[in-house]
Amino acid sequence: MKLKSLLLLLIIALTKLSFAQEGKTPFDTTTYGRNPAVGKYADIRGFKMYYETYGKGEPLLIIHGNGGSIKNFLYQIPYFAKNYQVIIADSRAQGKSVDPTDSLSYEMMTDDLNALLDKLNLKQCYVIGWSDGGINGLLLAIRHPDKVKKLAITGANLWPDSTAIDPFVYKWAMGENERVKKEAVTPQTKNELKLLHLLSYEPHITVEQLHTITCPTLVIGGDHDAILPAHTMLIAQSIPNSYLWIIPNSGHSTPIFKKDQFNPIVADFFASPFRTISGYGKFR
Repeated sequence: MKLKSLLLLLIIALTKLSFAQEGKTPFDTTTYGRNPAVGKYADIRGFKMYYETYGKGEPLLIIHGNGGSIKNFLYQIPYFAKNYQVIIADSRAQGKSVDPTDSLSYEMMTDDLNALLDKLNLKQCYVIGWSDGGINGLLLAIRHPDKVKKLAITGANLWPDSTAIDPFVYKWAMGENERVKKEAVTPQTKNELKLLHLLSYEPHITVEQLHTITCPTLVIGGDHDAILPAHTMLIAQSIPNSYLWIIPNSGHSTPIFKKDQFNPIVADFFASPFRTISGYGKFR
């Protein structure tokens, strides 16, 4: 059994149940992530980052999760490309962005994305991040605050333990680490271990760091997410200008299985002025 990240486990297993008769999922057949008409490579901080752009308008950066790729957002790219210039990349050591070096961290990936925005001469953008992409979105707003106009994250966590992550998921991730460590060392297992290290031992973001985020932020999670709802609430409560949305009857894959709610709610958040709700406004 090869590595399937938390994100990909949910996507692949659940979508194949839905599309079992056809034998292929939409993720198998989409051109997103392998579109020669728009796909490009950028020399970014020692590796070649693969990215695609779609649409016109204000820039919107979309960030995938652990072990994922551009194609994970096949339901968001066409929706948001109607009104935004969508920039979406395969993160370092994932998808087409090959990186054979030994180290990998969320901070590295965040700085990669910042460098990509610089390469594209983009001073500021909207940001959507899912799972590990949500972590990167938080770090982008912390490390490069000038780059983020508004931020929407779903399924992100601040630290890697069972106070943040569902105990079943945490135990599974730690078990995957031990399993892959016993396999023969190959370029593939080396890359798997880098991703698993992130999944099991990172990130380490403090509540104090969240206090420094100045951009309006929409914090999203499923009520049965792999990330505990109480942890998602903590993230929202720790960011000064934030909204919280816990989606009922939902797990971790909100951009897929709740796409018909996710897309318009995020679009409305981007398009509407952020408002502080206080005093009598709390009765509305």
